[in-house]
This record gives sequence, C-alpha cells and structure tokens, in this order.
Amino acid sequence: MLHSIKTLPPKLLIGMRNHVTLQNRNPFELWSKFMPRKREIKNTVNELLYSVQVYDTHEAPKLTTKFDQWAAVEVENSSDVPDGMESYELKGGLYAVFIHVGLPSSFPETMNHIHNEWLPNSEFEVDFREHFEVLGANYKRNDPTSEEEVWVPVRIKKR
Repeated sequence: MLHSIKTLPPKLLIGMRNHVTLQNRNPFELWSKFMPRKREIKNTVNELLYSVQVYDTHEAPKLTTKFDQWAAVEVENSSDVPDGMESYELKGGLYAVFIHVGLPSSFPETMNHIHNEWLPNSEFEVDFREHFEVLGANYKRNDPTSEEEVWVPVRIKKR
C-alpha cells in the first residue's frame, strides 16, 4: 500500500473549507459546493483536486477533534480568489504517500492500516502538518476501482 516517501515543496491552493470534527464531517456536502464553482478559479496549475485536513492540535485526532476540511486546487498565485473561496498555503515537507483503492466506505480501513500497522513498524512518526488526499486521473467517484493518493506528513522517529 505504501507508494513512496516524498518531499513536497509548498503549494498554494484555492478552495472552500468547513470547520468540522471527524464525527460531523460531510465531505460530500463540501465537494458538492466546490465542484460546480471550480471553473471560476483562474491560473490553476493542473487538474488535480486536493482534499486537505488541517488539525488544530498535535495530538492524534479523536472523533471530537476540530479541524478544517478543504476542497481545493493548486494555483500559481492567489491574486484572484473567487467570492466564497479562500487561499491556503500547503506547507510541504516530508510525506509518506499511499494509494487508496476503492470506495469511500473503505477509506477508514486504509487509514487504520497506515496509522496502526505501517507507522508503528516504520522509521517514521506523524508530523504536525496538513494531511491530504490527491484526486487525479484515476479517481472515479463511487467506483470500487477508484484510486487516490493519501499523503501523511511524517518525520524520522526520535530515538
């Protein structure tokens, strides 16, 4: 399931966000608002979609942990942000990149593998930066063959 370890440069995004918890988040609602308006965003870098989670705490998220959930695209600059949208700078850094294959309903299984199997047995630990998914050409909404990249911020474990 691990695809690679990558160092990501900072990226500038424009999109929409909701302040949610794991308990009450509704990605479908956010993406349903964002996708019809995506074409309003000028100077996009590519066709990739970013689903970003920005946590307010250094601790492992719990069901009641509040965070910002973003639906966004990468842009060259933020000189023209459409009304009702915001810009955000993804910090970049070292990431473990995984490929999730399947329906959204199986995503918790992927996250469980990453956090409870792969991470404890790796030389890495979670770093306090954005977690995100990249939805590219192989992403197919509600299709069991759909693929998305899962980017987990990591750093070498302190010994």
